[in-house]
Amino acid sequence: MQHLPYPLYTAEQTRQLDRIASEQHAIPAATLMTRAGTAALNFILTQWPDAKQLLILCGSGNNAGDGYEVARQALEKHCKVVLVEVGRTDKMSDEATAARQAYLATGAEPIAFDGVLPVADMIVDALFGTGLDRDITGAFAQAIDAINHVENTPVLSLDIPSGIHADTGKALGIAVHATATLSFIGLNIGLFNGDAPNYTGHIVFDALAVPDSVFEAIEATTYRLDLDHQATLKLAPRQRTSHKGHFGHLLVIGGNLGMSGAPRIAAEAATRVGAGLVSIATHPSHSALINLTRPELMSHGVEIIDELTPLLTTANVVTIGPGLGQTQWSQALSNKAIESKHPMVVDADALNLLSRQPQQNPHWILTPHPGEAARLLGCSTKTVQENRLDAVRQLHARYGGIIVLKGAGTLIYNGEDPIRLSPCGNPGMASGGMGDALAGIIGGLLAQNFSLMGAACIGVTIHGMAADKAAEQDGERGMLAMDLMPHLRHLVNLKF
Repeated sequence: MQHLPYPLYTAEQTRQLDRIASEQHAIPAATLMTRAGTAALNFILTQWPDAKQLLILCGSGNNAGDGYEVARQALEKHCKVVLVEVGRTDKMSDEATAARQAYLATGAEPIAFDGVLPVADMIVDALFGTGLDRDITGAFAQAIDAINHVENTPVLSLDIPSGIHADTGKALGIAVHATATLSFIGLNIGLFNGDAPNYTGHIVFDALAVPDSVFEAIEATTYRLDLDHQATLKLAPRQRTSHKGHFGHLLVIGGNLGMSGAPRIAAEAATRVGAGLVSIATHPSHSALINLTRPELMSHGVEIIDELTPLLTTANVVTIGPGLGQTQWSQALSNKAIESKHPMVVDADALNLLSRQPQQNPHWILTPHPGEAARLLGCSTKTVQENRLDAVRQLHARYGGIIVLKGAGTLIYNGEDPIRLSPCGNPGMASGGMGDALAGIIGGLLAQNFSLMGAACIGVTIHGMAADKAAEQDGERGMLAMDLMPHLRHLVNLKF
């Protein structure tokens, strides 16, 4: 299989790629279907060499055509194949019908789905492809439920797990829980977004020998991020004469009563990605404790708002929100920070305060999780999660700056360039303090003169990668935000 490409496409765009390949490059749809079958079978034989009997479920669309091709080619290699048809076969496209006829020409006989699946060593899901836009019901829902209840049997989904919306990643009533998903020609946005990460398993890709010129004809609206793609992370070696003043001064504002840990986590994360100086403006009862636990940080108790002025004067970047609370003290600190016109990261309770007084600022980075995004937009969390791409666009339209919509498949958008999507991270990050760490990381990069978009993209990437490294080391369960710190330092010191 090939390296996962960076562009991510909508379902309509992938259909356009197919048409361009066929009409402008003389690659018939039937040829692409044959190539898809070959790629899938090769992956199966490589990944599951002990699988002696394949169970292939075909629906009634082009995705079914890929399934028939897998079956035909597997039979030619003397594999045992059982093919189960779900739905009507008289509604197929010409290409899928031809693939079915080629399969039947081998002498094989498909069976109709009767509610029970035959025993097999592995299952191929070719029920629905990227065109699905309605909830699954009836026999198709029963078939997917049956797949999901087969134990100890790997499942390969072709293109996308059946039941997942190719644009939003939403599970349309029910969806196949795949062990792996093999995507052809163009990766769909929905594979990495919404509900999809719970269903896709390991994502692999094959362009089916479609030439690069086909992809150049379609401008992707979203791009995957990973460390290899972050050219701006190739930090130049520090000059031997460098001093801390060359690497910025971040002010972290937060830590209302009982919440001293949040700004402490954010501040340490900023130091671990290379910020030269990091100060904290916090509740007076916390300042001494923070200094004791991390003496490199400069912690200041702020009781009256005027005490924040000199701290803002000496800093060049602000991160506000970790542990801030929503009291009058919190609101006053937030107002003062925004008035400073500093580039800033706005997180946690600072976002909740902002939702009460919406305004635009081109110089900030907002980092909401879905619940905070819902409050910022005045809608439900469910609405945000059902179409995260639409939500991130709405957030930018209302608040400006850079929007970082956190969650599985974190989205980053500046209103001009394609949306960036991070595939990094894992469920171990579902613990208190992870968002504070991200706010500190982005603030620490901003302090070092990264652009707003650069700091957001790089910050999200190394935050997720640090969590992945922590999970590899000790597992996901029980992961803490502070477990990321040594990995952050390692990632920003990689040699390219």
